[in-house]
Amino acid sequence: MPAIVKNPNAGLELDIISDAVDDVNSLRGRMWDDESEFDTAKDKTGFRDYENACDRVKNFYKEQHEKQTVAFNIQARVDFKNRVKRRMSVWEAMELLDTLIDESDPDCQLGQIEHLLQTAEAIRRDGKPDWMQVTGLIHDLGKLMLIFGSEGQWDVVGDTFVVGCAFSDKNVLPSTFAGNSDSQDPVYSTKYGIYKPQCGLDNVMLSWGHDEWLYHVVKDQSTLPTEALAMIRYHSFYPWHREGAYSYLCNEKDEAALTAVRAFNPYDLYSKGDERCDVQTLRPYYEGLIAKFFPSTIEW
Repeated sequence: MPAIVKNPNAGLELDIISDAVDDVNSLRGRMWDDESEFDTAKDKTGFRDYENACDRVKNFYKEQHEKQTVAFNIQARVDFKNRVKRRMSVWEAMELLDTLIDESDPDCQLGQIEHLLQTAEAIRRDGKPDWMQVTGLIHDLGKLMLIFGSEGQWDVVGDTFVVGCAFSDKNVLPSTFAGNSDSQDPVYSTKYGIYKPQCGLDNVMLSWGHDEWLYHVVKDQSTLPTEALAMIRYHSFYPWHREGAYSYLCNEKDEAALTAVRAFNPYDLYSKGDERCDVQTLRPYYEGLIAKFFPSTIEW
């Protein structure tokens, strides 16, 4: 019978394994859909206060709500398919966007690259996965359509909403929809309009803007997961993911998308502030992350 040789390092190895298990459990505790932690001490009462917003913001929404008709949205999607594409890297797109100030946003006056980095850094601070950090970094790059050619900020930024059925009273400044011709249409002004109950958001037309534009740009040019694409596509759809509107149009697939968007929203909204990011110091880290999910250049 062979002699039994005891491992003098068995106790140490057990400690190492135990520590490794603890590390894994700790990481599992910071999944992408866990509640955000970075904003726990932040006063959120002043965010999205549209009733007391400046005239610039109110005038923006009045114009958006009057002009985002079904006819406009159909034409916008045709124009997107026929657009002249530009090829550049994700970081080059961020730099190009940095000259824009979003007229719909009452909470941030910094350039767009600052907001993108603030969002990504908040996600990173909470230990969320790299794909979600990249999503935070790029989520507003659809605003490039303002530079590439658009009617104005009203068809690029701002909260999105469903067109083709009655406008929800959960939308921002809902009274301003009175000037939209669809609000008097015998079909478009009804609860379901041109849709069927629980038809799913894939079969619904949202007001055209940077969410939908970027979703179509990146969905076939990146390896971002489904959750990331939902965060991009619906992050401005506040009447749905914040106020619970339009649930009668949603299906089971949309429930998963809703979980993703709600997990993302605090980082988009509550990371905004006047504190500037050190763009050049952060650039190497984020360019490394971008390379995991995108080729060196894509078509915009």
